[in-house]
Amino acid sequence: MPVALGLLALMSLPLPSPAQAEWLRHDYYAFVHFGPNTFSGLEWGHGTEDPKSFNPKKLDCRQWARAFKSAGMTGVIITAKHHDGFCLWPTKLSTHSVKASTWRDGKGDVLRELSDACRKEGLSFGVYLSPWDRNHPQYGTPGYNDVFVSMLDEVLTRYGKVFEVWFDGANGEGPNGKKQVYDWPRFIAKVRERQPKAVIFSDAGPDVRWVGNENGIAGDPNWLTIRRDRYVPGTPLYEELTKGDADGPDFVPSECDVSIRPGWFWRASEDKAVKSPEALFDLYLKSVGRGSPLLLNVPPNADGLISDADIRALEGFRRLRDEHLGHAVRLRKRGDTFSAPAPVDAAYLELREDLRQGQRVRRVQVFDGETKLAEFESVGKRRIVALPTGVRTKLRLVVTTVAGPENMTAWLHPKR
Repeated sequence: MPVALGLLALMSLPLPSPAQAEWLRHDYYAFVHFGPNTFSGLEWGHGTEDPKSFNPKKLDCRQWARAFKSAGMTGVIITAKHHDGFCLWPTKLSTHSVKASTWRDGKGDVLRELSDACRKEGLSFGVYLSPWDRNHPQYGTPGYNDVFVSMLDEVLTRYGKVFEVWFDGANGEGPNGKKQVYDWPRFIAKVRERQPKAVIFSDAGPDVRWVGNENGIAGDPNWLTIRRDRYVPGTPLYEELTKGDADGPDFVPSECDVSIRPGWFWRASEDKAVKSPEALFDLYLKSVGRGSPLLLNVPPNADGLISDADIRALEGFRRLRDEHLGHAVRLRKRGDTFSAPAPVDAAYLELREDLRQGQRVRRVQVFDGETKLAEFESVGKRRIVALPTGVRTKLRLVVTTVAGPENMTAWLHPKR
């Protein structure tokens, strides 16, 4: 593979948009699945649930935000509307919303309380809106696209800055037994109009792509580029999204979503099945450590609080990250080789590219003297590699790039 392909190749590398560049600052943030399913125990509500069942009597979004911030997260994305059609804000466009619930006497607004809490705790605020609606009477007709665009208008103008809009590709039947033909160009245009600095997530982007699984694991290699016109939301080609396309013309990085529990919505029966800190750290290495942010679902319970079991797991996970990745020694760069300034017993190697110039690194070889310790493709946003145990005396990295200098930095995380 060529070390450099010259100025023409450099100029043609796909680059992040300003919104993508801002989003790339995030490594790890919270997904919050919350709604009638929290009380029914369902994963996909039927849309026929009594809205009065939604009554989180102790809801405290500030408690959520504090728990997430303490865990090292930098943002929150909430299911403002899941497939059941229940809206967590007092919309004028559906009767199936918090206005019809007993919570706060029908005067509450979860999005208001969470967006306020995020601002107070310095977290970014994002929203998930499923186009599928198993409750709305207009679903399955051309008029529903007008409804959904108006819902986007409400959500994207009432709650301040939104850093990510998350579109689910699910498309099932509504109450009339019909499916909807989604007007994706209109949906995307509305987001661009109301929140131009937000990134848009779906299977097909346009800004952030699904990683092709709900296990929180990025591909290895993980290319931040794809051929975007191959995919639509709900694409059957989702497995291709896991690794991306090294020669893809479109910069559409992946995001890894996974739940801290077996299900996406809270159930009391799963309180003892919360992922351990060790399992979460392993996922971190396979998501963030392969260049994709980790979107970790932590669902509130029926009281409207993050459960103690989830908080303990998050705190333990934070301690493991601090223990293994909290101290770093920077490697020295000369040409296409990096080397350690002194012998070091390192557990992890970390690499980062300046993606404002595109994803250039194609291959990295890691040597201690003449002994090859590791070899891998792709770096991207961040790459974390576990090293075999032992003191390194002549550690060096040989980097192969495309389109000129790689503009990469490298660190070792010594054993602690």
